[in-house]
Order: sequence, then C-alpha cells, then structure tokens
Amino acid sequence: MPRVRAKPLPWRVAHLADAREETATARTLVLQVDGWPGHLPGQHVDVRLTAEDGYSTQRSYSIASAADGETIELTVQLLPDGEVSSFLVQDYKIGDPIELRGPVGGWFVWNPDDTQRVLLIGGGSGVVPLMSMVRARRYAGSDAPFRLLYSARTPADVLYRDELSREDDITLIYTRAAPTGFVRPPARLTRLDLPLMVRPQPRIYVCGPTGFVEAVSGLLIDLGYDAMNIRTERFGPSGV
Repeated sequence: MPRVRAKPLPWRVAHLADAREETATARTLVLQVDGWPGHLPGQHVDVRLTAEDGYSTQRSYSIASAADGETIELTVQLLPDGEVSSFLVQDYKIGDPIELRGPVGGWFVWNPDDTQRVLLIGGGSGVVPLMSMVRARRYAGSDAPFRLLYSARTPADVLYRDELSREDDITLIYTRAAPTGFVRPPARLTRLDLPLMVRPQPRIYVCGPTGFVEAVSGLLIDLGYDAMNIRTERFGPSGV
C-alpha cells in the first residue's frame, strides 16, 4: 500500500499582542494567531522571519502557555549572534507580524486527561515546554501529581520565578551562584538531587541542552527508572 504523506502544516501570521521581560536576556512573547488550532503542552512552533530582500530564516521555539484560544506564548532566550532570537528579544514590537507554523511534535507532550505521576526536569530554557505542562495542569484542574526540578545558572537566570514560587513541589538547583543562605551549594545536578524511584513509576520529561539531557537520563536509569518512561527534548549547548 502506498504511503500517505501528511499534509504540510500551513504558515500562519501572528501578531505580538504583549511581551514580558523574564530575565535580562529572555522575553516572553504573547502572540495572537488567527486560526490557531490549539496545542498540547510540550509542543513547539517554527518561526520564520523574512527580510525585505527576500532572505528568510527560521527557528523552532517551545510553546510556554496552556492552550487558550488563538493566543500562545513563546519564551525566547537571547543567544550570542542569534539572528532570530536577537530580533524577537530586542526588536520585535507590539503589533508587528511574524510567520509561524505548528503545533509541531507528538512525543514530548502531556495530555491533561492523564492522571499518571509526572516528574519534570529542566535545564536553563529547557523549562519552557515544562512550564506549558505546569500551566495546563493548573488550567485543567488536574490532580495528577507533578514535581519539577529546575536547574539554572544563577537566581537572575530563573524564568517564571514569581509564578513558580506559587507552585508546589518545585525544586530549584543553581549551577554557578546560589542565593545567600541557600542550603545546596552551586553545582550541576547530581544523582543526589533526583528523587528515588517509586512505583508506579512516573512519566518523566527532561528538556535542556544535549549534555544536560544525556547526563540526567543516565542518572535516572542508574537509579532504576525505566527508559520507556523517560521522554527527552534537547537543543544546542547553552552552558547550563
């Protein structure tokens, strides 16, 4: 039987409705997307920028928000020499259009109807799709047990700090500098930071730079977690 090719996702025009500064180098974009079909927490979009001379470039960004009509949120971390991130963080103005395509992804997602225990582990901006899951759980009134381990360089690098402070079962880990009086000294995440394996095992979502994801996944397996319960998403190095 011949293979049926999936219909390509259409490019849509989105306009910047609002924006929030998360840190000195990260900005959350609130986008109005006409005809947005909705998304599951953990999915992402492709963003395309086109210059007046026709030059075009695109990047993928995780969705940070729960599904809410035709509005989505992206949190963009400014990267050195990042032509797309520099525009979105520094120059993208309220009302201006961009093109995006999505939602993309079907593996690294959480369904609000799922009642299984969940463990979220994020490194740096890898917390963005995990935040979508946290928000979707709250929005749905889900009773699924959630726990988030979030590794950041310093307190100044923590995304969604105020919102996360109101959530239960959130553990912050600092790798470069910690707040005064913080019990855990600054260091990369280790086996001691991870919860002991329990049964039934949780579904685990790990997101961050490639090295972070590989190290955490290895530690989880060493602790007895089943690799089939570990879902990962990774991106290029960011020095977490």
